[in-house]
Amino acid sequence: MAYVYFTDEQKHQANTVDLVDFLQRQGEQLVRSGREWRWKRYDSVTVRGNEWFRHSRKEGGCAIDFVQQFYDMSFPEAVCFLLGGESGVEWNQTEKSAPPPRKAFALPEENYDMRRVFAYLIKQRFIDREIISFFAHEKLIYEDSQYHNAVFVGMDENSIPRHAHKRGIYTKGDSYKGNVEGSDPKFSFHWSGNSDRIYVFEAPVDMLSFITLYPRDWQEHSYVALDGVTEHALLQQLRQNTQLRKVFLCLDHDAAGIEANVRLKDILSENDYIDVTVLQSINKDWNEDLKAKNGMPPIPSEEHPKITLFPQVCAKLLVLCEKISLSRNIRYLLKDTYQALEPMVSGGKIMPENKESVRECIEYMAACSLLLTKELCRQMEHPVTTDKLMKKLQTNYSVHKDRGGLRSRLEDIRGDMTELNQIIDTFGIRTETDQKQLGGLYLRLALNCIRTEMFIELEFQTLQQKQEKEANMRFSM
Repeated sequence: MAYVYFTDEQKHQANTVDLVDFLQRQGEQLVRSGREWRWKRYDSVTVRGNEWFRHSRKEGGCAIDFVQQFYDMSFPEAVCFLLGGESGVEWNQTEKSAPPPRKAFALPEENYDMRRVFAYLIKQRFIDREIISFFAHEKLIYEDSQYHNAVFVGMDENSIPRHAHKRGIYTKGDSYKGNVEGSDPKFSFHWSGNSDRIYVFEAPVDMLSFITLYPRDWQEHSYVALDGVTEHALLQQLRQNTQLRKVFLCLDHDAAGIEANVRLKDILSENDYIDVTVLQSINKDWNEDLKAKNGMPPIPSEEHPKITLFPQVCAKLLVLCEKISLSRNIRYLLKDTYQALEPMVSGGKIMPENKESVRECIEYMAACSLLLTKELCRQMEHPVTTDKLMKKLQTNYSVHKDRGGLRSRLEDIRGDMTELNQIIDTFGIRTETDQKQLGGLYLRLALNCIRTEMFIELEFQTLQQKQEKEANMRFSM
């Protein structure tokens, strides 16, 4: 898209579009979650006014970057779209649909007994009766009087309730889940022991299931349910209980949980917690393991598609590196391949008929980048193998930071090529610092090419699965 000038007022207007109104008018389904709305298509994404947050990746922003991220538009395209574009649509602004004032936190009224909740947790979730009784006695689990939800209470360091998570106990269809309005995310459902261990879960039922599966001396250790995958409650427990030094991440065995494990390990490392262990359930989560142990069919685990695909792409690149290593003009091959790629992706999209050609160009660019890095290392008398460089790429790859659509990935590649060309085209003898910078750029380009190839592969896999599903539905009719 050609350059478009926007005034500050236009950019402000676009960025303050109410995302609830925007999504609902796109035909998207939203579910109320406290003061926010959860997007059913991406259940880790919540919106509120013009703001959005993707909890599984800990990223968010306002309306413009929302459209860039989820509708794969460039900045000018997103602004034009939010300003109405050719359709002339006038979206609601956040000022016109501001949320009501925040309510003070208050626990739901307690039922005179918790017979229904006991029955649900024992018969449907297979959690040990004594464990439920313990938490009930500590006033951390009870049944609310209005809807008979299970209420999981989070206390602060002074044993004052500051958080409550409600879980519907009906087994037909999707049961209700949500936090009481005004809950402080730092004080979600937890138990504090005296040992140096803390076990971390996504939800209260996961935590209780794990304790049921591994009950030995459980009260000696600490446990916390994050109410998702954000780190606030974990960091609060670490601040309050300074004896805690060993962290066990016990999140769901699926893509979101695997990403969160990597992200939380980074956050813990930044806070000087290095003794971090990931514990994975056999099935999707610890309650599914508990169900399987009791003869019920569990929901299976899922591996992260990017983590599975990354070594496969690297293995292909190693073979390609061997194929082109005899070329005398690898630098020119890199430039020529990029020039061949540009026209095929100039619109930020890939036509199905160009898919294989685009992938071949990206693979060649990644391989050339690795070989040029290898040559630089040889010139600096620090020889390295292609296999070792590939392992370095795998070490540098962070799945939770691998985000954005095809357009942003292609822009990263363009930016890398621009920087490389500026350095390469500069006359004069390069210092060792210059050579290290150039080698770092080559490796960055290789990694961005791998990320782009994985995105293309996974996108076309999803498209193919969708087409097969639609074909099967037509055939069954």
